[in-house]
Amino acid sequence: MTHLSDKELLEMFRCDETKNYAFNLIVRKYQERLYWQIRKLVIQHDDSDDVMQNTFIKVWGGLDGFRGDSQLFTWLYRIATNEALTFLKKKKTKFMLPLVDYEQQLASTLESSPHINGTEIQLSLQKAILTLPEKQRLVFNMKYFDELKYDEISEILGTSVGALKASYHHAVKKIKKYFEES
Repeated sequence: MTHLSDKELLEMFRCDETKNYAFNLIVRKYQERLYWQIRKLVIQHDDSDDVMQNTFIKVWGGLDGFRGDSQLFTWLYRIATNEALTFLKKKKTKFMLPLVDYEQQLASTLESSPHINGTEIQLSLQKAILTLPEKQRLVFNMKYFDELKYDEISEILGTSVGALKASYHHAVKKIKKYFEES
């Protein structure tokens, strides 16, 4: 893992002699956090790897234009989230599945995947999260698992803090209801 700051990495990236090395350092620094963000959305390991690859292809293509208005991680997180959502939309369209059927398919994947190991409670929580509408699922994952602040989530999703708080509140209520009915 690199101990260089994002600013130092970006300076290295902008220099032709160290561009590739700097990009590799950025990938190594952020790949695990981005992988788990993607994984919580697309569920399957192989799909997560595909989305990760697409994410870093987009990052490579756009890093020269990164102005630094936000933190590098926030920018990367936004790209990863958008790539995961695009992937899910394509998959739903490809299989012409209604949203509910697709989410049931993801839930069954949770049970059978060798890459997911957890207690019954963790598995139940993941299933409950899959019942949430897409935006609530995103906000819940970012707030609960990634422990991001509302202003960071706001930057990533381009949504007001008030709307995010409401989405999180509704998500928590729906998850509680899921457990009460289970």
